[in-house]
Amino acid sequence: MTEDEPAPRRRGRPSRKAAAEGPDARTRILRAARTEFAERGYDKTSIRQVAKAAGVDAALVHHYFGTKDEVFAAAVELSFEPALVIPQLLGGPPEGVGERLARYFLSVWENPATRAPLLAVLRSALTHEAAAKVLRGFVLRRLLERIAADLDVPDATLRAELAASHMIGIAMLRYVIRAEPLASADPEEIVAMVAPTLQRYLTES
Repeated sequence: MTEDEPAPRRRGRPSRKAAAEGPDARTRILRAARTEFAERGYDKTSIRQVAKAAGVDAALVHHYFGTKDEVFAAAVELSFEPALVIPQLLGGPPEGVGERLARYFLSVWENPATRAPLLAVLRSALTHEAAAKVLRGFVLRRLLERIAADLDVPDATLRAELAASHMIGIAMLRYVIRAEPLASADPEEIVAMVAPTLQRYLTES
């Protein structure tokens, strides 16, 4: 078994060492993973490197997350915090969901603390299928499909994919390729132009 293959998942309670480490160890692992993936990319990051950066044994990383793909997915989720975001996006009137989604998406990318790991995700997704699968699964199923489903519209998956393609395309051109004038445009100007399209994708019958 290689270092990045999943260790046997334990059933029941964690080991005494894992229990002693507690949730703080899990948080350290996630933060270390986000940094390592951002700096090295998906291919060049290993479970062992993440464990070393977090100051834990590699077995503990496997204990909490299983495989490298699962660590990667959790690190992506840490940047977006979807459990907190969904109620915020859906809490207002339905006619404003496009604007709220556009503003939130850009705010995550404009924040230097979350931009670096998300850049790593996008770059890795272009060259590595496992990274692309994680990005698709998270952006679509964990975020956009939940929004569309809550709004109770037909073809929720297609609508989510259209919204995702729009926003990921903006991220690619603005933050990865840095195409002008999009790269230098004011975020509020982008929100104003993009929000109506997201609104149409997610709400119009």
